[in-house]
Amino acid sequence: MIKLHHVQYGRSFRVLWLLEEIGVETFGGLEVIEHRIGTKEMADSELGRVSPAVRIPAIEMETETGTLAMSESGAIVEYLTERFAPSLGRGVDDSERAAYLQWIHYAETQASLIENLNLQMVFLRPPAKPSPSVIKLQVARLKQTLRGLEAGLQHEWLLESGFSAADVMQGFNLFAAPFFVRMDEFPKISAYKARMEQRAAHQRSVAREGAQRFYAQSFYPVPEA
Repeated sequence: MIKLHHVQYGRSFRVLWLLEEIGVETFGGLEVIEHRIGTKEMADSELGRVSPAVRIPAIEMETETGTLAMSESGAIVEYLTERFAPSLGRGVDDSERAAYLQWIHYAETQASLIENLNLQMVFLRPPAKPSPSVIKLQVARLKQTLRGLEAGLQHEWLLESGFSAADVMQGFNLFAAPFFVRMDEFPKISAYKARMEQRAAHQRSVAREGAQRFYAQSFYPVPEA
């Protein structure tokens, strides 16, 4: 059985969705260990044993050579794809290999901006206040990454050959970005997100997650100075 250290609709959603795409029966089942972000629980838990930075996601699984522990969503997605679902990856000799890797890591550029906005807009509590200048800059940077994604969506999925783990990496991003950026100017992304949501594995992942419990409002505008 594979264990996934997880926070609802965080970066670990990427791994959860990928496991559903692969089929959790491939691993003899899935145990999801839920963590509470924004509390001391993560630091006080056993998470540090498998994640040096004490962050999610992290996985534990048995292999022929012993127990494997991994963290970092991109690394986990690449490893699981190469080992268990090569059709969702692109091999070293594939003509789309460079584009595949580019999109895998592009997703983390976006995610780092979303994380900063989460910290400023969701985690800060009175009397602390987010900086309007910083928020405005972070939102502008996130919008630029979305413009890049919009321009890059020339096909049904990120790669011309079809759905891949690079698309899975966008699952967390496209859930979270609309809380900070109005998506009206990104019609291709909106259609792309709708295609994601039609996939049976994505639907199973969302059903497992349930209603989101992180964001207290549907949109977080840049605060006034």
